[in-house]
Amino acid sequence: MATERKRPVISDGLPSQIPDIDPEETTEWVESLDAVVDNRGRQRARYVMLRMLERARERQVGVPALTSTDYINTISPEQEPWFPGDEYIERRIRAYIRWNAAIQVHRAQRPGVEVGGHISTYASAASLYEVGFNHFFRGKNHPGGGDQVYFQGHASPGMYARAFLEGRLSERQLDGFRQEFSSPGGGLPSYPHPRLLPDFWEFPTVSMGLGPLGAIYQARFNRYLHNRGLRDTSQQRVWAFLGDGEMDEPETLGALTLAAREELDNLTFVVNCNLQRLDGPVRGNGKIIQEMESLFRGAGWNVIKVIWGREWDPLLAADADGALVNLMNSTPDGDYQTYKAEDGAYVREHFFGRDPRTRKMVENYTDDEIWNLKRGGHDYRKLYAAYRAATSHTGQPTVILAKTIKGWTLGSHFEARNATHQMKKLKADDLKSFRDRLYLDIPDSALDPVLPPYFHPGEDSDEWQYMMERRKQLGGPLPERRHPVIAMPQPKPERYDMFAAGSGKQKVATTMAIVRLFKELMKDKEFGAHVVPIIPDEARTFGMDSLFPTAKIYSPHGQTYTPVDRELFLAYREATNGQILHEGITEAGSVASFTAAGTSYATHGVPMIPLYIFYSMFGFQRTGDGFWAASDQMARGFVLGATAGRTTLNGEGLQHQDGQSPLLAYANPAVVGYDPAFAYEIAHLVKDGLRRMYGEHPEDVYYYFTVYNEPIVQPAQPENLDVDGLLRGMYRYSQGAGDGPKVQLLASGVAMPWALRAQQLLADDWGVSADVWSVTSWTELRRDADRVEEQNLLHPEREAATPYVTTKLAGAAGPAVAVSDFMRAVPDLISRYVPTDFTALGTDGFGHSDTRGALRRHYHVDAESIAVAALRQLARRGEVDAQVPAQAFKKYQLDDVNAAPQAEAGGDS
Repeated sequence: MATERKRPVISDGLPSQIPDIDPEETTEWVESLDAVVDNRGRQRARYVMLRMLERARERQVGVPALTSTDYINTISPEQEPWFPGDEYIERRIRAYIRWNAAIQVHRAQRPGVEVGGHISTYASAASLYEVGFNHFFRGKNHPGGGDQVYFQGHASPGMYARAFLEGRLSERQLDGFRQEFSSPGGGLPSYPHPRLLPDFWEFPTVSMGLGPLGAIYQARFNRYLHNRGLRDTSQQRVWAFLGDGEMDEPETLGALTLAAREELDNLTFVVNCNLQRLDGPVRGNGKIIQEMESLFRGAGWNVIKVIWGREWDPLLAADADGALVNLMNSTPDGDYQTYKAEDGAYVREHFFGRDPRTRKMVENYTDDEIWNLKRGGHDYRKLYAAYRAATSHTGQPTVILAKTIKGWTLGSHFEARNATHQMKKLKADDLKSFRDRLYLDIPDSALDPVLPPYFHPGEDSDEWQYMMERRKQLGGPLPERRHPVIAMPQPKPERYDMFAAGSGKQKVATTMAIVRLFKELMKDKEFGAHVVPIIPDEARTFGMDSLFPTAKIYSPHGQTYTPVDRELFLAYREATNGQILHEGITEAGSVASFTAAGTSYATHGVPMIPLYIFYSMFGFQRTGDGFWAASDQMARGFVLGATAGRTTLNGEGLQHQDGQSPLLAYANPAVVGYDPAFAYEIAHLVKDGLRRMYGEHPEDVYYYFTVYNEPIVQPAQPENLDVDGLLRGMYRYSQGAGDGPKVQLLASGVAMPWALRAQQLLADDWGVSADVWSVTSWTELRRDADRVEEQNLLHPEREAATPYVTTKLAGAAGPAVAVSDFMRAVPDLISRYVPTDFTALGTDGFGHSDTRGALRRHYHVDAESIAVAALRQLARRGEVDAQVPAQAFKKYQLDDVNAAPQAEAGGDS
């Protein structure tokens, strides 16, 4: 009797320690499998097992799914639906678009222009797009609303080429590809940039990784709008077209489980698996399609592989013992790339010839017939079947992995070559062979090597009529962006009144103040429902847990568990119609949600007001590319860099303490950045921001506030407040008393109390009269000055205009000292426009953990340091004795962090 094999505890994900309640029945099943293997072979046994697993899933047995299947199409020929289109006409349409896409890039290389472009990406993906355009992508006029399509950035010439055939773009515009200024009448941007072509592109995708991430959160936001009753999005679908090389970007894969967890069956990824990156194979020694299948299946997605064209179907049907499938499974991507760079004879010898059984399968095939065995991503029937299966699948997002050839139809110099991504022009022979392969009626005499012609079949042609009718039936052209002007009802003025009175004796941090403000605004019946709070798992840090009981956290499944804190006033509450997007620990995902909400006015005609609050360092520092894409997409809303400053978040250390984010935000032209000091300032800024972004003349900007976690007594709004100055970037908060030497102290944010204390020190200890200015925005002051300088440059015949900051300080006596809780470069933004001696103090260097007082003394931004800096400037001007700065330095012990007043220290709030 043979010894029973010891079984592992976990076998292929199945817990094998479960007791066998009927060993005799189990033995019968095992022996049956052995009989199939012995009598019919391993291939038949494998098929039976796969069929059993499939049936187990259908019966909801709960057996884990396989993460990888054979290197063949997911949908068998028998399962393919009837193709409803005209195959011949659609092939002709693709040929015209292929030609025009390539010629557009080729003509952009003409002498004197030579602006670059990419030919090969669209050449590989044309069928992927055209099946969608002719049968699936819904336009804006569709009764159920339009689809949102994230086009692969490098494939943009193909979208322009289709728009040309449709009559949406002219030859002149195609010839202006990548020449936005120099082309007469304006040209076309290189990639999908909504801000640069606002009636055409909807989503910026060429910063690879952000497209797929954005698509997931867009699909999720569509469900959010639907579940909250703000927009019926039940018929809308999000499509994202990606490259297999792009799958290495962490953002591409970072939110896959969210899509599966929330069952986003309104989302389809189409991965163009041409097996090549920009410089070579994606997985030369491996198989990227198999790798992606395992990853997506493991994340909970529905996976459809489209690997082989219909020409392979008879061969696979005849593969009784699995020899061909075995070759397909074992051939690495590097070899597949080489096969398509050679010829049929090479494929016969080096692919089929590796096994005598497969060699025999193609012995009656000519070399040309072997060469014409297509990849699935170029077979519109196979693709149609995959798209139809994806759009009918429920409960999961779907990814379609379509195998293609980079540079397909462009000729042997392009197809599957490592350098194909960088190739911009076709040689004379390439042009002729390309034309012949596409069967285009263009004579040799017209094939100018520099400016070969575009091709249009004419509006009376069957192809044009067919193409236009298909788009009409599907709801109009794509891509298309609409930007209706929808004025939001503004909150009633009294909602802001509570912040004008100050906080009395209570100390309130500005982070808490702005949270209170938006909580108040959300009570407004017409306005409040449009606010979308977005929190990356720090609600309690920012005091936003107070929103949980009323606004509730959005969850498509509601709250199916009993919360541990259910008896508390601020209990964690989830609901299908919840208002808060509580994202977990993902700043990248939070920015994607911000973008989806902030562009809802365009994608859905429903203005939404995202309020994204984040740990200051992890905003523009960590996800700056996401914010840049939000600007490109013309998002509107508010982003709050909470717990801001390098010394205010005092205990957290180097990677948390933020001293540079205002500079990073300043580099983004769409960001209106402020560093407010007091609650009443925040109220005015929010009110003005809502007017600018959601009023009768909306602007495509979004607001960024740095707010702090240090509690201070919030002062009442001064009488006769200079509101215009507050909004434009600075106003005089406190005028110095006395007849002594004058100095101007400029401070922002949490530095305002330091400047006010310095004002007192200068007056009491040194007889110096200091004015204190609240600089609400260094960056807006600089932008105003830059605009003035540009105006003066372009209009030398006019009287020179003066920047706002220069005008404000023109009558102020004495030198200026500027300070913030950020590096010197932040206040230095205005230095050249200040009409007096200027000194900037800042928190340059890395962050450290200590008390606030010690940190501020270390960086020399505290009140005593400000006072010494002011005295030094006065001494240089001869307005105080030259020994005074040294006396002040010694008196305040600036070289000793332990001498910093304890009142400056403090913990988190």
